[in-house]
Amino acid sequence: MTSVAETASRPASPSALLRRSGDRLLEAFGLLIMLMALAALAALLYDVARDGFSRLSWQFLTSYPSRRAADAGILPALVGSIYVIGLTAVIAVPLGVGAAIFLEEYGTQGRISRLIEINIANLAGVPSIIYGLLGLGLFVRVLAMGRSVLAGSCTLALLVLPTVIISTREALRAVPRSLREGSYALGATKWQTVQHQVLPAALPGVLTGLILALSRAIGETAPLITIGALTYVPFLPDGLNSPFTVLPIQIFNWVSRPQAAFAENAAAGILVLLVLLLVMNAVAIVVRDRFQRRSS
Repeated sequence: MTSVAETASRPASPSALLRRSGDRLLEAFGLLIMLMALAALAALLYDVARDGFSRLSWQFLTSYPSRRAADAGILPALVGSIYVIGLTAVIAVPLGVGAAIFLEEYGTQGRISRLIEINIANLAGVPSIIYGLLGLGLFVRVLAMGRSVLAGSCTLALLVLPTVIISTREALRAVPRSLREGSYALGATKWQTVQHQVLPAALPGVLTGLILALSRAIGETAPLITIGALTYVPFLPDGLNSPFTVLPIQIFNWVSRPQAAFAENAAAGILVLLVLLLVMNAVAIVVRDRFQRRSS
C-alpha cells in the first residue's frame, strides 16, 4: 500500500492545479469587486460629508423650510419621517409576521400555497412606483384617506410586506424540527409551540429581515410623491390625517433647486437621514443580539 508520506509528496495533477488556480482567481476577483464597491461608497460619503457637514447645526434641525437656503431647516421632514416609518412598522410587522407564521406553520403544501409563495416572491421585486400608484388608487381615493400620514404609511407597509414575509419564513424554517417535536411530546398545542418555542428561536432572524425592510422604507421617495406627499411643508404633522413630507422628498426638493446653497442643504439632509437610519438599525441590532443571547 502507498504510504501517507508518498501520497503527500506526490506532485498535484494538472487538473487539481487548475482548480486551485481557478479558486484563487475567483477569490481575488470577488475581493477586487468588494474593494471597488467600498471605495465608491467611501467617495460618495466623503463628498456628501464635505458639502453638508458645515450646514449641520441645531438651527438646521429645528427650523422650517424656507426660500432662503441659509434659513431652511428639516424639522417637518424629520418629524414626518419618524411618523411614517413608525406607523409603517406598526402596520407591516404584525401583518407580515402573522402571514409568515400561518404560511409556514399552518399552511399546507398544496397548489394554492405554492401559488401564494410565487406571488409573494414576485411582489418583492415589483418597482416601488407601482406601490405608489396602488396607494394612490386604493388608500387616497377609494378609502378616502387623502394625502395623509396614514395613506403614506399604508403604502410603504405594502411595499415592505413581501420582504417581511419572506425573511420571517426563512427564519422559521431555520428552527430545528426537533424543537417542535419536543414541545409536542410535552403536551403543548400547535399555537403554544409556535408562541413559546418556535417564534423566540426565530426572532433574531425575524428582526434581521425587519431591519432590511424598514431600511428600504425610510429611503423611499417615489411611492410617497405618487400619493401626493408635499414637497414644501411649513408645519408639523399633528395626526394620522395630516399632510406630511419626509426627508427623502425634502432632499429631492433641495437638489432640484439651481442654487448651490440648497445643494449643501441636501447634503446635510442626507447626513441626517443616514444618522437616523444607523440609529434605527443599531437599536434593532441590539434587540436582536439580546434575544439571540437569551435563546442560546
